[in-house]
Amino acid sequence: YTKMKKYNFNAGPSMLPREVIENTAKQILDFNGSGLSLMEISHRAKDFQPVVDEAVSLFKELLDIPEGYSVIFLGGGASLQFMQIPANFLIKKAAYINSGTWAKKAMKEAKHFGEVVEIASSSDANFTFYPQVPNTVPADCDYLHLTSNNTIYGTELRVDPDVNVPLISDMSSDIMSRPVDVSKYTAIYAGAQKNLSMAGVTVIIVKDDMLGKAPRELPTMLDYRTHVEKGSMFNTPPVVPIYTLMENLRWLKANGGVAAADKRAHERAEVLYAEIDRNKLFKGTVEEASRSLMNICFVMNDEYKELEKPFLDFATERGMVGIKGHRSVGGFRASCYNAMTREGVQALVRSEEHTSNSSHRCISYAVFCLKK
Repeated sequence: YTKMKKYNFNAGPSMLPREVIENTAKQILDFNGSGLSLMEISHRAKDFQPVVDEAVSLFKELLDIPEGYSVIFLGGGASLQFMQIPANFLIKKAAYINSGTWAKKAMKEAKHFGEVVEIASSSDANFTFYPQVPNTVPADCDYLHLTSNNTIYGTELRVDPDVNVPLISDMSSDIMSRPVDVSKYTAIYAGAQKNLSMAGVTVIIVKDDMLGKAPRELPTMLDYRTHVEKGSMFNTPPVVPIYTLMENLRWLKANGGVAAADKRAHERAEVLYAEIDRNKLFKGTVEEASRSLMNICFVMNDEYKELEKPFLDFATERGMVGIKGHRSVGGFRASCYNAMTREGVQALVRSEEHTSNSSHRCISYAVFCLKK
């Protein structure tokens, strides 16, 4: 009996490189020969501090982070950062780009700390394109916040815009997939479970000289300075996810770094988008210039809507995992984060595969991209 190979297209938690999973599993059984599991060691253990140090060092190296920035690891996910960012940086007013669900959630939380202005949005078009980022933001805004990749709608801003106010970005789902000019940002944050690690740790890159300017007394845990000063060790950090993050960054470095990841992301997306555009059964949901390389969203053309379930069933039978679209938008979504292989994308679009059942074979011809 041979177990079917699975291709993980989940939007998050997403797939990780096999060697990262295996190396983490070994340490969960016995961390560095200590006889203790990685899950039960103290974060103060002498063998764990080097893990944090290496993770920070690799992060700075891979993103070429300049001097004057700190990298910290916190819990709470990006959703906590929706609140922690304005708590630390919003003085009176902040500008936000409304590019989808997560951007709207970030705006909602920021309103607890000051005025929020929406300076660009694609909501009227159901977020089928990424809003134009203006070069000039109202000068009285303390920062401009954007969400670089929108997992639900499949839009992405794969450049670092030039703006006249401090720039902050939620890069949860595309960080480490391309080079980033960190010097353009006051802060970057990312929940790790998309492109960095398992769920449980959030990475924040902060410009040190921008901290401590908010006109409010912050609770200790919400003040970034607390975690910068304590090296992410003020309280017990998420030990296992940080270890997995370190292993994943090792893997990324060994595989060419972010420049190579960017190249692979383009190659994967080109294969899948080309099939979506070619195949009369499907259509993409995003304007071409805004198409995400991380979350590729598509639907059945109206005349083939009845084939949605057969297609999903057939793809699932063939080992495709997580291609159902987000419950709020429907359709399909193939998330192609750093660990996704070209082989996985090709398996999704392959037309030659059939099942032994003749009735299924008809579906495979109709749904799995038969060229007619």
